[in-house]
Amino acid sequence: MKPFAGIGVEILAVVVLGCCAWIGLTADAVETNQMASVKPVPEGAEVIVLGAGCFWCTEAVFQQIPGVLSVTPGYMGGHVKNPTYEMVCTGDTGHAEVARVVYNPKQIALEKILDVFWEIHDPTSLNQQGNDAGTQYRSAIFYYTDAQKAVAEKSKAEAAKEFTKPIVTEITKAGEFYPAEGYHQDYYRLNKDRNPYCQIVIAPKLRKLHLKE
Repeated sequence: MKPFAGIGVEILAVVVLGCCAWIGLTADAVETNQMASVKPVPEGAEVIVLGAGCFWCTEAVFQQIPGVLSVTPGYMGGHVKNPTYEMVCTGDTGHAEVARVVYNPKQIALEKILDVFWEIHDPTSLNQQGNDAGTQYRSAIFYYTDAQKAVAEKSKAEAAKEFTKPIVTEITKAGEFYPAEGYHQDYYRLNKDRNPYCQIVIAPKLRKLHLKE
């Protein structure tokens, strides 16, 4: 039998090419290129920005975590102002695909959020998650306060005990956050029945955490 025989061309494209390449194959990918707005932070809430590979996956998971108030896919950590998805996909802007997670610390501690973070990706993989490769897919925690930095460093040290290879996750002071284009927002919920990437890559992460698919 030939390799990949019987696999549909759309699914094969996901397996071989990954997230960025799939956008170029999807007719509906350019429904709107307008950047989304940054959701407000309610009084008493806190923000942490996480890079765990493709931000569709990160958003889909954290949207379902109790105590998380909002999740916004976007870009952080680069040197170009107002980057677009296409620019970030080249790896030349220095940005990582990230999810801006707004949470209520009275409902969920940052430690618990980071426990989920370590579960949903491979933090020992440098600049790559599965077939998504490049510095834009690097593992990263962008903190806003010294207290968050301390929690992140302690969490990383604890997580390191669970892996046989060194964790390469960067822990960096948050810079300017750029929300991604509108078609990236709420991606899994809106596209899970029409983009094979959702079922091949994202759904297994949700099942692993016993979350709704």
